[in-house]
Amino acid sequence: MASCGDIDGEVVFELAPFIRIFKGGRVERDFGSDPVPASTDAATGVASKDRAISPDVAVRLYLPPVAGASGEGGARKLPLLVYFHGGGFCLHTAFNAVFHAYLTSLAARTRAVVVSVDYRLAPEHPIPAAYEDSWQAVVWAASHASGAGEEAWLTDHADFSRMYLAGESAGANIAHNVAMRAGAEGLPNGGKINGVVLVHPYFLGRGKIPSEDLDPVMAENVVKMWSVVCPGTTGVDDPWINPLAGGAPALDGLACGRVLVCLAETDVIRDRGRAYCEGLKASGWPGELEVLEVAGHGHCFHLVDFNGEEAVKQDDAIAKFVRR
Repeated sequence: MASCGDIDGEVVFELAPFIRIFKGGRVERDFGSDPVPASTDAATGVASKDRAISPDVAVRLYLPPVAGASGEGGARKLPLLVYFHGGGFCLHTAFNAVFHAYLTSLAARTRAVVVSVDYRLAPEHPIPAAYEDSWQAVVWAASHASGAGEEAWLTDHADFSRMYLAGESAGANIAHNVAMRAGAEGLPNGGKINGVVLVHPYFLGRGKIPSEDLDPVMAENVVKMWSVVCPGTTGVDDPWINPLAGGAPALDGLACGRVLVCLAETDVIRDRGRAYCEGLKASGWPGELEVLEVAGHGHCFHLVDFNGEEAVKQDDAIAKFVRR
């Protein structure tokens, strides 16, 4: 729970049982804010540790076992996966139990070094704070591509020719926007993003889509949430939240050669993800697009039980994409 000077009891946004935001500024978070310590997982051997990279941004790193992984010149280096957690830009932390357990599992499955980004949350830090923090984390990670840098897990074990961005929901939105910025500005030391994984991406847009009928109340909430986390927004066609809007950067500038989009059949924003895929294919972007749609499940279902059959199917697709 966080609080900051509520002057009255009027609630301006509530998504039960997760978050309540008051007009005076007070925010009550009832889910996803309690951290768990970094550790070495006994089942997988994945080690984790935390690092602050600025006063505003921290990361949790995950390293799968590297002993016995040999290649030319010594130990074989591993793909690098920079991950952005979801939560509508206003919930969760990279250090909570859900994401710690999930990314331990994902690091083991992908056999990648994972950098999980803890960015500042809205509404205390409105958009674009999450994008700026996430960009800072990617630039920090890429700064190790020369073989020098402060983090040995990156310099010693990460293969920067296999660098990926990934996230779910708002984190997928962040991954897309960071990849677009990398295309426009580049990364230090010649760093390049090999691929981007977008899981149940939080995109909006004008006009009704069929998947919104699956849960009209939730569809209304995801639109309202955007106005709360980005109070200066121009609406659902703001290029931050709608990459297909007029005035949004052209998608052929996406800074990677491969994209995997994971969708869920009963997700109210499923069809925004489908439209993104069609827009990317139509943009002239020269890369390779893969789409996986899981039947019978909703938004971010894998975080409820990431050992379930369909969650494993989704993570296997991510692992195959990253290891290729």
